[in-house]
Amino acid sequence: MTDTLHALRPERVPGVPLSRLAPGSPEVPVTGVTLDSRTVLPGDLYVALPGAHVHGAQFVDAATAAGAIAVLTDARGGELAGHATIPVLVTSDPRHAMATAAAEVYGHPGDAMALFGLTGTNGKTSTTFLLQAALEAIDVRVGTIGTLGFWVGKTALEGSRSTITTPEAPDLQALLALMRERGAHAVAIEVSSVALDRGRVDELTFAVSGFTMFGQDHLDFHGDLESYYRAKTRLFLDGRSRAAVVNIDDPAGMRLAGEIRRDASARLTTTGTAPEAEYRLLETSPREDGSWCAQVATPQGRLDFVVGMLGDFNVRNALTALAMVGESGGDVAHAAKGLAHAAVPGRMQRLALAGDSPNVLIDFAHTPQAVSAALAALPPGRRIAVLGCGGDRDATKRGPMGAAAARGADVVIVTDDNPRSETPLAIREAVLAGALAEPAARARSIRDGGDRRGAIESALREARPGDWVAILGKGHERGQTIGTTIHAFEDATVVRELWSTIQGA
Repeated sequence: MTDTLHALRPERVPGVPLSRLAPGSPEVPVTGVTLDSRTVLPGDLYVALPGAHVHGAQFVDAATAAGAIAVLTDARGGELAGHATIPVLVTSDPRHAMATAAAEVYGHPGDAMALFGLTGTNGKTSTTFLLQAALEAIDVRVGTIGTLGFWVGKTALEGSRSTITTPEAPDLQALLALMRERGAHAVAIEVSSVALDRGRVDELTFAVSGFTMFGQDHLDFHGDLESYYRAKTRLFLDGRSRAAVVNIDDPAGMRLAGEIRRDASARLTTTGTAPEAEYRLLETSPREDGSWCAQVATPQGRLDFVVGMLGDFNVRNALTALAMVGESGGDVAHAAKGLAHAAVPGRMQRLALAGDSPNVLIDFAHTPQAVSAALAALPPGRRIAVLGCGGDRDATKRGPMGAAAARGADVVIVTDDNPRSETPLAIREAVLAGALAEPAARARSIRDGGDRRGAIESALREARPGDWVAILGKGHERGQTIGTTIHAFEDATVVRELWSTIQGA
């Protein structure tokens, strides 16, 4: 699996002369930009950046052989590519230069559509799908970009796929150009803190950006919570967005709202239960089918609507989506009708199983806050949580995730997520330690369930009709990374296979 989207390029790229990107360079046309030498097409500008193990400039010969017409790199890359037979463009900030070049080559596609950006520790994916449903209800053709893939309307854009939330700048600009070709009028983009830190959305101006909530995540990359928070604020300040929708029930959201007011480059709209929120949640109530009813006060008047997704927090996500539609000039009342039909694979996803089965829920919860929210959203009944944590990621959240599961479930079965290069047992022990140390635990049983398939089977065999089995951590993912190998593994598929076996026993 590669981290590129070379197949997802527009069919028509007029190209721009290299001299426009770098004055003094040859007039040769540039028709693409890529970071990966393996995906270079004739006419591409190859961007050579330092990697975790090797510098991209070491692959200049391969890129040249594939048809690259120039190399963009940093000072070190310039030294490594000194022998190149194509122009080598050296800059102190190659990531920003890469974003600028890609936007120019693909014709600034973001300017032709209304861009909606979503950031937050949890809720980005769900809110993106809710926003898509709301916009489609008012006849807007929407493209979506995020963790679950890339879509225009109901059509998936199939290509090489990575696990990153927000594509690198060249891939993102090419993807936007393709969506423009396919007739999208608006694009909803999940914008991660890493993407903001690495300049992936440079050269884009968002019509409206939304902030869902803030909690602990990505400290392996950012180092501390303040740096993580500061990365997220970049979406809303210094003219990056024309309008901002912020959940002020979250303390970080309240802080961000103040910063947006002082910055004054974006129009601010707030959501939440606080009296001062422009989009104010008045009342919520669950329905027997798992959907939720909501009543809200909006600048366009009081509104009642249904959210077709489990969990009170998804009502709040829906409120953010509605406010974003309102800030773009859309009819909120009509947009709200689309929310009843929204569904997100791997996000509070209920599985229907044959026979006298327990209730099974699949969710991507991979932070302490998300684990707590997912378990709290479950209807009454005994709760069995199957929980894992990823390897080579923020290790400090493992204990708190275990503690959150212990507070919210009657049974906690700790298992593997994507251990990557770490020892699975060591990861599980950290989660177990957090669960066992939780003084307010309601869990009557906390145990190591071993590998993920075995843990899921254990949960299904223990569960009784009416119980809830919440399988957390991987959600929509179709693979499990162990070492450097990605093994086929999808929670929903495994649950159905195991339940069929259990039923047949």
